[in-house]
Amino acid sequence: MPPRQAKQHAAGPVLPPQTLVVDNGAYSIKAGWASAAPDPAADCRLIPNCMARGRDRKLWVGGQLDRCTDFGEMAFRRPVEKGYLVNWEAEKEIWDRSFFDKEGGSVRCEPRDTTLLLAEAPNAPSLLQANCDQMIFEEFGFASYYRCPGPVLNAYNDVPGIPPSRSETVLLVDSGFSHTTVTPLLRGQAILASVRRLDLGGKHLTNYLKELVSVRHYNMMDETHLMNEVKEAVCYASLSFAADLERTWKGGVGEKRAAGPDAESIVLDYVLPDYNAHRAGFARPHDPSPAAKAQKIRSATDEKAEEFMRLGNERFAVPELLFSPGDIGMKAPGLAELVMQSLETLPEGLWPGMLGNVVVVGGNAKIRGVVERIQHDLRLLAPSTCVRHASPVRATWLGGAHLAHDGNRATLAALAVSREEYLEHGAGWVGRKFASGAAAGVKKA
Repeated sequence: MPPRQAKQHAAGPVLPPQTLVVDNGAYSIKAGWASAAPDPAADCRLIPNCMARGRDRKLWVGGQLDRCTDFGEMAFRRPVEKGYLVNWEAEKEIWDRSFFDKEGGSVRCEPRDTTLLLAEAPNAPSLLQANCDQMIFEEFGFASYYRCPGPVLNAYNDVPGIPPSRSETVLLVDSGFSHTTVTPLLRGQAILASVRRLDLGGKHLTNYLKELVSVRHYNMMDETHLMNEVKEAVCYASLSFAADLERTWKGGVGEKRAAGPDAESIVLDYVLPDYNAHRAGFARPHDPSPAAKAQKIRSATDEKAEEFMRLGNERFAVPELLFSPGDIGMKAPGLAELVMQSLETLPEGLWPGMLGNVVVVGGNAKIRGVVERIQHDLRLLAPSTCVRHASPVRATWLGGAHLAHDGNRATLAALAVSREEYLEHGAGWVGRKFASGAAAGVKKA
């Protein structure tokens, strides 16, 4: 997005002709080769960033989960915690299977002939960064490498609804699997001192849904994958939480009441998957008839009967955590307040530009109504305009692919570090160079 040349960079190392762009997220790795006209759907591969063990004790690593058909009681181990890569032992196994396995790798790569562009969470601890640099050069042996905060790469994207003339100031809300960050971007450079973080993401929403369903329906505490699918299929962010809660309220103990007719537009039945029959779960309109209730009772004893659960206020109570973390006892601000806290650290002259260009990315942006709710809450505090990137999950990867294409090749060469430079100057020098990287002029694809 930054249309101006902010600083002249000295010529960097000569880069290999191919660049691998990796957004190493906590839930999934977004990886693919940079090209002149990157297509996020075709060029970016989503790889589960985890190791999982099923109830049959079989181990699944990374992309192997795409071939799994039974997710019942599956236990997951993830190398990224709270947005930071803390377990390279597990991550190396996933990368080996995904990038360097000549027989079944998702994105086959020869490190000696490849430039790696790696996105990380803002304000990552320096020890974790140094460990990452060491792994990239000493363990994998990439020819050259650039590591940067993920929000910075989003500055290289064209976002519908934001004119290029106003794109010098962008406020990026990135809500992912393990955390949410608000990052102001000025001429494509993150203002790290103004980054605000909420340790609440998609993982916490899924866990909250597991608890609600386990109390009201079936014990789902060991069904993380299933509850994540339910969350993605039926949950939505309400613009009027209190009104929707009243519509679905059936009364307390001793004061039961029938749900109003408006509740039927909210209540759904979710049919549970049958892993033995390879039948996926799905949502359908709620059937309040006595026959449906009898079928639900019969499913408890008949293995062949269809099992389903009724979902009402769970649908909007789960995403509400992003806006009211106090619902689960977290002493933290909601998304709108987090945005204002970030703005309060900036000069007031930047506020109109930032509030007029709020871009929402990350997996939670796919939940229906989240972007509209952020804009609704922000407008109660200040005039603002929010847009969602067309591909919120792959947005960071797409920005990296734009940075690595031919038009920005000189910029990437000035920012990247070669393996020879790493061996000559050491990890400390590499960390300082990446930390001091300045915004450069961007030629968009």
